[in-house]
Parts: sequence; structure tokens; C-alpha cells
Amino acid sequence: MLIAGTVPVTDMPLTFGRVEQLDNKGDTLRVDGHYLPCTQGTMAMVSAALATTRHLGLEPPQVLLAGDIGTGKGSRLVYQYLIDHIEELAPRVLALHYCLPIVTLMQRLSAVVEKCRPKPLLIADAGSMYAAKAAGVASYFDIFTPDPSEIAFLADPEAIHPAYISRHLFEDAFSRIPELIQRAYACRGAARCLLIKGAVDYIVKDGVIVEKIAEPDVPQMECIGGTGDTITGMVAAFAYAELDLDQAASISAKANRAAGQRASPTPATRVGEIIDQLPEVFRENLCRWSGICTR
Repeated sequence: MLIAGTVPVTDMPLTFGRVEQLDNKGDTLRVDGHYLPCTQGTMAMVSAALATTRHLGLEPPQVLLAGDIGTGKGSRLVYQYLIDHIEELAPRVLALHYCLPIVTLMQRLSAVVEKCRPKPLLIADAGSMYAAKAAGVASYFDIFTPDPSEIAFLADPEAIHPAYISRHLFEDAFSRIPELIQRAYACRGAARCLLIKGAVDYIVKDGVIVEKIAEPDVPQMECIGGTGDTITGMVAAFAYAELDLDQAASISAKANRAAGQRASPTPATRVGEIIDQLPEVFRENLCRWSGICTR
């Protein structure tokens, strides 16, 4: 499994390697000598993926990272490295996260990935998801993990960024999710599977809602940065464990909610405190949810 994205660090060069957790807490990770906090974004995703692979007894994720504070330099380095090396890296799962949505580079990357044999399973969230939709290659992807405002973006055939969603689609997006799902598939703005993250999580496969998850309801998680990124990290890990995508999405949504409930969060809670609950959540529930029963 390869997770690729940027981190908000000014001087971090392009970095590739296996991720390591420094202690039993998920607050700090190390990649090729670089120490990175698990706050939100790509590193929250990586930390949740690492917690999941550790529980399943799988190899830890490989990660491709670069610093980018909005200039696009790091994003271009990540895209170009993947374009040049994806065939030799040959990941079974390629999960793309925070990168600036550079349409031409996403189109080139998608063309290269389509030629890979076997083709990696493709996951995208955040800027990489925006790039895939804007580049017209959303349907090449296996799973997207949008929130309600982002599904409105995927449903807008004209928008090239969530900032430009048509007003009539953006208004009341939370109450119109089933309609927006159908619009997204009709305009080829959706991946094969969707996990729409929100007060209610929707699991969608080929345009059909196969499950809705609303419990436990932990509204405090809405204001904690990174709690959507953790879901995407778990999805990538469970997909790497060869679960069906809709099952991987379902387990990840349930585990995220259960971890939030165990953490008893407040607005001051850090996402690492929620990730720390995942091993116990898996021990208590994973066998029942999935049939994956580990000692």
C-alpha cells in the first residue's frame, strides 16, 4: 500500500519510505528520518492506516510525501514521482490525499496507472479527489471519501473546484445527499464506490446506496480536524487487506465513530487521541463487523 500526499511543512523535501510509529501513541510518526506530527490531513490518514495494518498483521504503509504550504511545488513533486515510478513501485493500493488539484498532472498520472498490470486499487480524498473529478478521470477511481459539500462538487458537471459549486447544488446539500449521489454518477464525477462522511455516513456502490450509518452519534467530532482523514486511512488499509470496498468503507465509518465515542472528545481533543482508540475498537468489534478475527 502506498499513501501519497503533501504536508504543511515548508522545507520538507520529497520523501519516500515506510512509516514508523515512535511509541504506543499516534502523535508522532517517522518517515525516512523525518518526524511528523499526526495533527490532520495526510498524516492523520497515514496514522489511521498504520494502526489498522498493525492490527491486521500487515506491512505498514509506504508513504510518498513532500512539503507544500500552498505554492504547489511539493504537490508537483509528488505527482511527477508517481508518474515516473508507479509501474516499478507496483502498489496493490494507491491512496492519494492532500495535493493541489493540478489537472494536467492528474490526467498524466491516471494514464500511467491505467497501463499498470495489475492496476492498483485507486483511492482519493481531499485535493486529489478534486483533481480527479476536474480532470475527468473520477470513474477510473475505486473509491472517493467526500463530505456532503464535496459530494455537491462531484455532482456539479461544470465545477472544477469545490469553491465553484453551483449554488442550487450547494444549498441544503446535507438533506439532498441521495439526489447528489445520482447526479454525481450521471455526470461521471464519482468513483466506483463512495463513502460520504457526515452526521450520517453513506456507503455507495455503483450509484446505489448500500448502507447508512448514523450510530454512535458523536457530534463533537465534527470540529476536530482530521477525523475524516482517519476514515480514508482505514479504508485504504482494509482495501489492502482485500476486503470488498463497500465492506472496507462500512467498517471504517463504524470504527471511526466507535473510536470517537471511546475518546469522549471535546473541541480541544486532538485527532491522535481518537486514533489511539482504534486498536481496542478493532479488538472489540472487527470480528463481528467483518469476520476478520485476530487474537
